[in-house]
Amino acid sequence: MTAANLITILRFLLVPGVVWALLSGRVDWAFAGFLTAGISDGVDGFIARQFNQRSELGAYLDPMADKVLLVSVFVVLGFMGELPLWLVVAAVTRDALIVCAVLLSTIMAKPVAVKPLFVSKANTAVQIVLAAIVLGELALGVNLGLVREVLILLCGVLTAASAGAYLVPWLRHMTGNGEGAARSG
Repeated sequence: MTAANLITILRFLLVPGVVWALLSGRVDWAFAGFLTAGISDGVDGFIARQFNQRSELGAYLDPMADKVLLVSVFVVLGFMGELPLWLVVAAVTRDALIVCAVLLSTIMAKPVAVKPLFVSKANTAVQIVLAAIVLGELALGVNLGLVREVLILLCGVLTAASAGAYLVPWLRHMTGNGEGAARSG
């Protein structure tokens, strides 16, 4: 167990606190928890690289911690009416489909390479910024109106593009019609 992995595990433990804070109307605490998670993500990555603490466990835990926090925040913000439900459903469905595709591929003895695509990284970045903007608006009592709307639309487009970018190569891989393999991220 490395220091970087311990920080990642602590990020998992922040998730229930952020969700509880949101559902309890303590958006300031939720915003602080979300920012803390973001900072800790950078810190654990720095520690892993700088002190040669990269590990296979960390390679799986780190993106999982990010996704669990992001999906949880998206779902609660959708429940609160702060994000459109279509976007929440699209984001959660995309992630669930990728996980199911990887599992099915493994079960069928046709494992796929798990490498993030640029569109997926862009999608995750926009989701993080959108969640931070919404939480910040709520916590600080500001309204960035058009910024939020543009991020919602961009997030929707990137979610659809990312889903398609994984689905097509995965289908080719599973049917034997091409060299492409689905990637995750």
